[in-house]
Amino acid sequence: MSDNTFDYVIAGGGTAGCVLAARLSEDPSVTVCLLEAGPSDVGDANILVLSEWMHLLDSGYDWDYPIEPQERGNSFMRHARAKVLGGCSSHNSCIAFWPPAEGLDEWEAMGATGWGADTLRYTARVENNDAPGEQHGHTGPVRIRDVPPDDPCGQAVIDAAAKVGLPTVQFNRGETVRNGAGWFQINCAEDGSRQSTSHAYLHPILDTRANLEVRTGCWVSEILIDDSLTATGVRYQRPDLTGYDEVTARREVVVTAGAIDTPKLLMLSGIGPADHLRENGISVRVDAPGVGENLDDHVEGLVFFEASKPMVTTSTQWWEIGLFATTEEGLALPDLMMHYGSVPFDMNTLRWGYPTTDNGFCLTPNVTQGRSRGTVRLRSRDFRDRAKVDPRYFTDAEGHDERVMIAGIRLARKIAEQEPLRSWIARELAPGPDATTDEQLLDYIHKTHNTVYHPAGTARMGAVDDPMAVLDPELRVKGVTKLRVVDASAMPKLPAINPNITVMTMAEKCADLIRGA
Repeated sequence: MSDNTFDYVIAGGGTAGCVLAARLSEDPSVTVCLLEAGPSDVGDANILVLSEWMHLLDSGYDWDYPIEPQERGNSFMRHARAKVLGGCSSHNSCIAFWPPAEGLDEWEAMGATGWGADTLRYTARVENNDAPGEQHGHTGPVRIRDVPPDDPCGQAVIDAAAKVGLPTVQFNRGETVRNGAGWFQINCAEDGSRQSTSHAYLHPILDTRANLEVRTGCWVSEILIDDSLTATGVRYQRPDLTGYDEVTARREVVVTAGAIDTPKLLMLSGIGPADHLRENGISVRVDAPGVGENLDDHVEGLVFFEASKPMVTTSTQWWEIGLFATTEEGLALPDLMMHYGSVPFDMNTLRWGYPTTDNGFCLTPNVTQGRSRGTVRLRSRDFRDRAKVDPRYFTDAEGHDERVMIAGIRLARKIAEQEPLRSWIARELAPGPDATTDEQLLDYIHKTHNTVYHPAGTARMGAVDDPMAVLDPELRVKGVTKLRVVDASAMPKLPAINPNITVMTMAEKCADLIRGA
């Protein structure tokens, strides 16, 4: 395609953007342009070999956003966000969960009409999954499979968890696990190649669809909006940094830049809290107070052990087991999850003097239904300046998030006391045996917690008359025509699981919403 006018312009080649570009371009009568600030992943083993994923953190493929100083949390923490085609699906550990039906129904109850449990039919469209259950898709682009149970320490974790009331389960079998432990499913082919949305949706069609143009190295600086408040295209910095180009959309602009960069781009384009925009010298096109609010995330703690036996030296992706629990009666969803990592993990403990090891493993409790909410704000009107990301961890008024995290630390220790896991443990390195009271554990948690890298909710969808909902239930930006958003920022709240497959599901549904418009 030689000109710069397309039917659809997609700003962000991440998890959702690749799905949307592939689905919209199935219609040969329309043209699609996908813009990504980072490089392509085609033929790049750094991205495509899943077992190497941890090297991507704090790399050239990572925006590596700092966070603002935290009142009650770890101010050293950084948010990894992918800078590569495929977005976080090209950067994460590929833990693959169906979104819980109960969580989708909660979205609908919060005003996202049409996003209830029936949305799961779009998850089936995503996947090629041979797990039992009539709900599964077997012809979708994304290969999803069970992790092979090849790690003996991991099996000991599962067996020990069963002794404290977390029975052994298999995930994605049609029912939400509230209390249980098991090997994950992952979106990874049998040869170990990552099944990102770029790899699964785009790679097979890049050279065969004349109506699809993918431009990498193109950093979108602004959504173009005319005087009638209609999105007409985007402006982006050229890959050679010599200046800017514009691309025009006949039908729609769709923003798929993620939970940090989507609200940033909306605000740079004049859509956001009016006072904040004016403070940064930006003309207000739409006063949308919800842009950059409601930042939801899965905050993660750590119990770190030195192993008494040699740990595995090969793995699908080193974080192969999940444990879910409810910390109070009557919950429809688990409020606590742990990942088991078969690697040492001292990213946030070493600076505080906690010991480390070359032969260790960890359990990482995280708060799946956190109540603390943060913000994303502009640092300046320059699109190259990183946004101010303030997750405000552990600031909910009721102390819910702290209570759940303490329960998680104590549950991890209880599991560690059980055989056969106890025989795998030489000593607990962090928080360490001297930390026993709630006050001591809270001090440790506040200093050393991490994130599971799941920011969401910063441009959420909701009822048309909800002033804090940035999007209507069809993902359209309120106050602007021909402009939608689909990525984790559109979630009313985080699901109680790793959400990458949920984002793919949302993009599949968004494609249908656009095609039906």
